[in-house]
Amino acid sequence: MRLIFLLLIGLAVVGCDRQKGGDEQAAPPFVAAEPGKGVDRSHRGETAPTVMFHNPDGGAISLAAMKGVPTLVNLWASWCAPCVKELPTLDRLAHSHVIDGQLGVVAVSQDIGPQSSVKAFLAQHKIADLGAFHDPEMALTSALDVQVMPTTVYYDAAGKEVWRYVGDLDWTSAEAKALLAEAK
Repeated sequence: MRLIFLLLIGLAVVGCDRQKGGDEQAAPPFVAAEPGKGVDRSHRGETAPTVMFHNPDGGAISLAAMKGVPTLVNLWASWCAPCVKELPTLDRLAHSHVIDGQLGVVAVSQDIGPQSSVKAFLAQHKIADLGAFHDPEMALTSALDVQVMPTTVYYDAAGKEVWRYVGDLDWTSAEAKALLAEAK
């Protein structure tokens, strides 16, 4: 019995990767990482939700403001190891499209702390081209029925979902390029 208890405690510790430091927060009740990883097309054609979240300046914004250009919307959190792993590749993707304007890349933190902590986290990890979008109420997570972090949703220029990618992905890979070509 004691062995089972110790095993359960060990699994609980391994399954949660929290950010170290003074502003630790508990992980929400959804899973971080691998279960069901990959492309999900079951929401194809659904309109982007109208819920509001914070833009990098702290003002309110919704996905409707991004209509007109295909947009990749990534939901991430600082406590989520797979999220942190993929942020640099999202940053490189965003950097490459700043010039051509053919793709919007929006990474929205689902951390419950203040927006200043999101900005500090991005700076600490040298993420320069992703703005500090922030959704501390996790309204997007709820509206999109996200169960796994990270989840990335691709919208066409009309604001309709093309697909979502559950789990982390190298957004500079050939697989990502093929997926992104679907809404152009």
